[in-house]
Amino acid sequence: MVSSEALHTRPQHPGTGHAARLATPADAVGIVRLRSAFVLAEPLPEEWTVRSGAELAARLAPGGDARASVVDAPDGTLASCALALVHPVLPEPASPTGRAARVHTVVTHPSWRRRGHARSALAALLDRLRAEGVAPVEADAPAAMGALFRASGFCGSLAPMRMTWPEPAVRGRVDEKTGHVWLPPEQYAETVMKATGFACVLFTDRHDRPVQLHGVYSTTHPWQLVGGTMDPGERPWETAVRECREETGIELTGPPRLLATVYGLPGAEWPYSTMGLVFDGGRLDGARLRDIVLDPREHDEVRVLPLAEWRPLMPARDFARLGAVMEARRTGVAAYFDTWDWGTE
Repeated sequence: MVSSEALHTRPQHPGTGHAARLATPADAVGIVRLRSAFVLAEPLPEEWTVRSGAELAARLAPGGDARASVVDAPDGTLASCALALVHPVLPEPASPTGRAARVHTVVTHPSWRRRGHARSALAALLDRLRAEGVAPVEADAPAAMGALFRASGFCGSLAPMRMTWPEPAVRGRVDEKTGHVWLPPEQYAETVMKATGFACVLFTDRHDRPVQLHGVYSTTHPWQLVGGTMDPGERPWETAVRECREETGIELTGPPRLLATVYGLPGAEWPYSTMGLVFDGGRLDGARLRDIVLDPREHDEVRVLPLAEWRPLMPARDFARLGAVMEARRTGVAAYFDTWDWGTE
């Protein structure tokens, strides 16, 4: 029998054509249901499905010990998933971060098998673990999945099997006094929170009614402030100026006046945290409103309404953000709005 301590290199996984994504807490119950139905000898009672799903959701949240990837089915359920649990180990050359993992579940719904979903989900999971410096990775692989695990780089007997990366997962400097591993900047960057940035501009008319644009590409966020995602190398005000020019034809001259700082947690709609700034664009008279030129690839309508009339047209979190920004305009005190989270469905 090949020793589970043997080193093995995981080959590059070929493209399967089925995109796996990193799981969020919102996927927890779906993962539990797949495992219950198609892995366990007897399906879990519903009470235990709910309980296990809640536990897994907490462990998939930032700071938790669960890592998972999923492949979505067209009907919105999960076609496949791969789940691992990270656990502490004593630091050694093969595991300098003192964190290892065991693959807990790899399962595909029978309706979606033989399409490469399991391979895609497992590959995405292993890439996530490697990026975090988690090594080694073990798995209790059923005989039917032995070929998949071996193709993914595992070796040893089927239970357990183990894989390591082709080079040490972490090439950091170990502090001899504390045992702390100091990572090179490029490796440390892989372990910290990922976030996207945006910048927006609030315009109102002369009666302080908010001006918003109707997006042609988003049914989730139909009405939007002028603005968008920051390009690499841009500062927030530069993004606001560029987006304003591209979306309306208006040239902002500044100086920038900050109305709000906005933060959102990741979710099913987007896998990263979101941080943004909202600036005051001032009040537009009728002529300037009529002169707005929309980019038809992004927006198809400009609308001006009293704040209260925006409520039924927007998701609750979008309207709450708009209300906070308007209050900041009224009081002159910048708002801190940290609940603009991405949706869970």
